[in-house]
Amino acid sequence: MATMTIRNIDDQLKMRLRVQAARHGRSMEDEARDILRTALSAEPVRGESLVEAIRARVAPLGGVELDLPAREPIRTPPELGA
Repeated sequence: MATMTIRNIDDQLKMRLRVQAARHGRSMEDEARDILRTALSAEPVRGESLVEAIRARVAPLGGVELDLPAREPIRTPPELGA
């Protein structure tokens, strides 16, 4: 197992960790380990995709019918070697 040192924890946070650990009947180290295990065991919440977010925002406004211009025939490519 790895060892980790956490520096620059403010006194208020350390005191809250100590009190919570005492409430649970374990050491501060065990409490910190449990907090990390719990926080990292949950799957991260995946937000909706950008397309879904835009669609949800625009959907209440209704759809838009666009008149698309007719496509022109493909041009003959120029001859470059002549």
